[in-house]
Amino acid sequence: MSDKHLSSQFDTELNVISTRVLEMGGLVEVQVAQAVKALLGFSGEQASEVLRNEERVNAMEIEIDRELHSIIARRQPTARDLRLLIAISKAIANLERVGDEAARVARTVQRLMNEGVSSRLRLPMADLAFETDLAVAQLRKALDAFARLDVESALAVLKQDDQIDKEFDGLMRKLITYMMEDPRTISSAIDLVFVAKAIERVGDHAKNLAEVIIYVVKGQDVRHNTPEAVETMVR
Repeated sequence: MSDKHLSSQFDTELNVISTRVLEMGGLVEVQVAQAVKALLGFSGEQASEVLRNEERVNAMEIEIDRELHSIIARRQPTARDLRLLIAISKAIANLERVGDEAARVARTVQRLMNEGVSSRLRLPMADLAFETDLAVAQLRKALDAFARLDVESALAVLKQDDQIDKEFDGLMRKLITYMMEDPRTISSAIDLVFVAKAIERVGDHAKNLAEVIIYVVKGQDVRHNTPEAVETMVR
């Protein structure tokens, strides 16, 4: 069998596994949006759907990881191909954790409903929805950048990460104000703090995906650097 044929087979395997990663990413993206929608509408049915999808996400992580080990053992890749496989391993770990955050929100919805908490409580739900929109958009941009191995798009994700952090900080201030003004909201507001933190972590995982893309393309580990420093490193 010629080297060219082997290379063609390897490229096909890489494309297949990369497509699986994007499928997993699309599923967790839906999970996050659906989990917060379940909270906003106090929908037990939607919360249950998020938890059912969590099982699918976990299964996909295991399947992709198994295939990664098989490819590495059979192909013994080097250089950029090896970096891509390592990056895929990191990517699916981050995506699985995004699914975990969505499941955490869904379980919060179920618990609030079981406790008879009213959806009419005066809490900044619109702010939470906006934070979620930002986080889901960041995740989508990171996945699009991963599909194209686009460093410029990955850099844009890193630069926009502080928007979610600022929204989270603003939401925390509002929640504290709500709790001070109406003690009846304290318990539910604390739950919302944990939900908001879960959404903020989704943004963190999107940032991690962006850093993985830069590692694949440029061969540089840019973790724990500011976006400005990263931009200088990859130019």
